[in-house]
Amino acid sequence: MFEFAISEMTTSRWDLPVEVERYAVHGFEAISVWRPKVSDLGADTAAALIASHGMRVSSVRWAGGFTGGDGRSFEESVADAREAIEMAETLAAPVLVVHSGCRGGHTRSHARRLLSQAVELLIPQAAEAGVVLAVKPMHPAAAEGCSFVNRLSEAVELVEGFNDPAVKLAVDLWHWADDGEMLALAPRMAESVAVIHVADRRGPPAAIADRLPIGQGNLPLAEVLTSLWVHGFAGGVEFDPVGESVEMLGYEGILEASRIVAASWSQLRGSPAHPGIRPPHWATGHFTAVPSRRSQASSQIVSPG
Repeated sequence: MFEFAISEMTTSRWDLPVEVERYAVHGFEAISVWRPKVSDLGADTAAALIASHGMRVSSVRWAGGFTGGDGRSFEESVADAREAIEMAETLAAPVLVVHSGCRGGHTRSHARRLLSQAVELLIPQAAEAGVVLAVKPMHPAAAEGCSFVNRLSEAVELVEGFNDPAVKLAVDLWHWADDGEMLALAPRMAESVAVIHVADRRGPPAAIADRLPIGQGNLPLAEVLTSLWVHGFAGGVEFDPVGESVEMLGYEGILEASRIVAASWSQLRGSPAHPGIRPPHWATGHFTAVPSRRSQASSQIVSPG
């Protein structure tokens, strides 16, 4: 299945009922949900709400932190991930995004053992629930304590080592679109990636850098996506710009512009070379976000990824 979705991370000040209504109005059929917002309503209520608007959940964000960098024990992190799988199953979400956790005081080999052990423990439950565990690598300059998996080749080898359809990757093009390994790994990644996150960027990755709306940066997003599609990638693509540029444009504006890009990119699938899709012209129009009672989106850590 091929789809475009919007992440709740983008509209962080909206509550889930507002998001579902506005996403549907703008023509999106899928939403990537943020666990705390779902918890606000309860998973059963959230599932019914999303379905009532003719939408589906593309992924649940996130579980992980198995290395203890956030202060939880290994057992607590695994237990939390089990709850996340249960939520994903209730929402009929095919993907749960997994952050490894930072390396902390561990050697890299021990940190990797902790991640592998956790994933192995979770595979039976995930497989029974029909949920793919999508491990998300992050650029080392922007990982912010969320991940020690800091190279694409390392991430691909990690997932291939499990040799299990319940374990794949979540690849964020904000981190990796201009990485030297990206296009070279495209044939392998087309099989090993469950979902792609998309936001634009100017300059190198950094913890304080905004995740820009598509077209406001200079990443080769269409080129990378086309390469993955040509090699058989059929997973979801999730728009998730976050930061000052999004707030300036307004949530209605970012939804409208993202849908224009989604419609244009839909033409790229299966084409050996993209036809030079033009991004939206951001200088025109004035949009404002629909107000929300929510002042903080979550107690979970928010990072550029």
